[in-house]
Amino acid sequence: MRRTVSLTAVATLATAALAMAAPVGQAAQATTSPSHGVTVAHACAAPTKTGEMACNALQVTAGTPRSAHAESALTAAAAPSGYGPASLQAAYNLPSATAGSGRTVAIVDAYDDPNAEADLAVYRSQYGLPACTTANGCFTKVDQSGGTKYPRGNSGWAEEISLDLDMVSAACPNCKILLVEASSATMTNLGTAVNTAVRLGAKFVSNSYGGSESSSDATYDSSYFNHPGVAITVSSGDNGYGVEYPAASKYVTAVGGTSLTTSSTTRGWTDTVWSGAGSGCSSYDAKPSWQKDTGCANRTVADVSAVADPNTGVAVYDTYSQGTGWMVFGGTSASAPLIAATYALAGTPSSGSTPASFPYAHTSALYDVTSGSNGSCGGSYLCTGTTGYDGPSGLGVPDGTAAFTG
Repeated sequence: MRRTVSLTAVATLATAALAMAAPVGQAAQATTSPSHGVTVAHACAAPTKTGEMACNALQVTAGTPRSAHAESALTAAAAPSGYGPASLQAAYNLPSATAGSGRTVAIVDAYDDPNAEADLAVYRSQYGLPACTTANGCFTKVDQSGGTKYPRGNSGWAEEISLDLDMVSAACPNCKILLVEASSATMTNLGTAVNTAVRLGAKFVSNSYGGSESSSDATYDSSYFNHPGVAITVSSGDNGYGVEYPAASKYVTAVGGTSLTTSSTTRGWTDTVWSGAGSGCSSYDAKPSWQKDTGCANRTVADVSAVADPNTGVAVYDTYSQGTGWMVFGGTSASAPLIAATYALAGTPSSGSTPASFPYAHTSALYDVTSGSNGSCGGSYLCTGTTGYDGPSGLGVPDGTAAFTG
């Protein structure tokens, strides 16, 4: 019999679930049961050693997300369950019909998804988005060195890849997409893939993975993430209160997670803190100059946020995984590529700029997230939604693109 639990119990269950590793090439089988009866599974196997990363994608395996009902109300034709482009663009006031043309968003993930381009075509066709293919120059897939010697396939990471590609498409249909596949899920290989993405010209790079902080993080920072003039987004994690790397890097925009629902407000939507979103005070990374919160002497996670709750999840199409095509996903693996695409909609960062600082200079161009919690931290802002900055949602969610300009 399926168990349901309160929002406050989600983080505890998620942490326990991550300790259960799945075989290589298969999605992780550990499940959690967030509120409202929706059951989820971690797409990727948990790390088994220091320096390994896990993706932050959560597949809905049972139950009906609330987003399914909202999306069907916005589209004339029958649509898959979960939020699609129309809902996401409306919720975050994105100018996706005309913006982003010619700009490349890079997706960095581990292992190969042989069906990535074909599955992306189905997603975009379903929602009436322009084709994005190798043939028309919109889609490019490379290995971590920039070549075509792709790594072995992995069904769990393929789900992550499909989620990332679909979220970039949803937010910025006119953007080009560069998929860089690391040879494995180590920080060294994923970091090499980040460098390749930048070398190939991407000014926006999304990373939907994380692992434990370590004393090596300063080295990783300088080796892989210090790219002035490039907006690098990283998901904050799906295990509730607590910090992951590379979200803790001072050079990236750490993206937290929310529950997104329709409402009777002028905006028409409401975001609250998702109980699974990662947040907190880094143990190793120094606080960047633009962060002014006083409850953490080091780097605070997160910076901004977007939808990540599987209960208000997004539609994804993937055929290489253990799923059957259309699925619903949550996790901060959804919010990181959404924010990367929002940076792309806002325009190319100037040479030498620090895009991670942009939202801190434009807080009025974000919808503040003022309620919800992702765990226990003595009631402080590090784990509790509040007016202004807080850990789980950062400065808030996009209200258009102005917060992501230099």
